[in-house]
Amino acid sequence: MATEDLLQAALKARARAHAPYSGFKVGAALRAADGSIHAGCNVENAAFPQGQCAEATAIGVMVAAGAGPIAEILVVADGPETVTPCGGCRQRLVEFADPSTPVHLAGPDGVRATVSLGDLLPRAFGWRQVKEQEQS
Repeated sequence: MATEDLLQAALKARARAHAPYSGFKVGAALRAADGSIHAGCNVENAAFPQGQCAEATAIGVMVAAGAGPIAEILVVADGPETVTPCGGCRQRLVEFADPSTPVHLAGPDGVRATVSLGDLLPRAFGWRQVKEQEQS
């Protein structure tokens, strides 16, 4: 499966999640346009809501590595329900990805669904839209 490398990176990151309050560990892996993979996990904090989502961590890792934009996203969590990025992370992802960017929603057993970022956050706004407006 083409997403297996993303899944393995996200699972490895998820295993390192710091989730002592919720017990809900999440991993995310991003494939940058150059093919590099950048993974992150959620990091909770007693001063809620000062924690950080897995997607935000992965974006920070990607930016620190000098990579981007995002070509593909995978988010993994345990449980019977398919987990999607929260609203804040959807907006963070839009900053570095296009509406057509695939977002793979996975459990430890593998990908459960794939949707586009535009489906998750329709009519999003961001720096790309500002650039388009400046060019008009």
